[in-house]
Amino acid sequence: MYTVLFDEQAVKKRVGEIASQISRDYADRELVLISILKAAFIFTADLMRRVTVPSAVEFVQASSYGDCAVSTGVVTVNRDRKIAVEDKHILLVDTIVDTGATLHCLIEKFKDQRPASIATAALLDKKVRRTSDVAITYRGFEIPDVFVVGYGMDFSGRYRNLPYIAELTLPAHSIPS
Repeated sequence: MYTVLFDEQAVKKRVGEIASQISRDYADRELVLISILKAAFIFTADLMRRVTVPSAVEFVQASSYGDCAVSTGVVTVNRDRKIAVEDKHILLVDTIVDTGATLHCLIEKFKDQRPASIATAALLDKKVRRTSDVAITYRGFEIPDVFVVGYGMDFSGRYRNLPYIAELTLPAHSIPS
């Protein structure tokens, strides 16, 4: 069972606003969007279509959730190939930042490659769960400490296809203590 938090129109509107801000901020530069798979693929695609500056897209798979409803605190990063970012302006794109561990880990990994700049975009910010100090350059919505699905986010592989963002009500036995 779930309850809609942000309907499809609200999500589209906010993505458009974020894309406009990115386009203004990078008006004279090229941008590489690095989508954090799997959840951010829909947000990245919608954002990229609305950004008006020249841009490329890359993908990295990173997670601190596994099949759990809460972050395990251990970040796993899987990349098939090295993403070349030296002297490039990069934007790490994720759908949700809660503990911040995944984003912090990726920022540190990409810093080592000497990009021209690193910025971050997250559609959802769950500040109440933050344990890593990360700055979100482009933020969509702040949410409370609830488990969300839709718009690319899932629970055990389900609900990614929802065109909106919803709070998933989980049975008590499915939430690790």
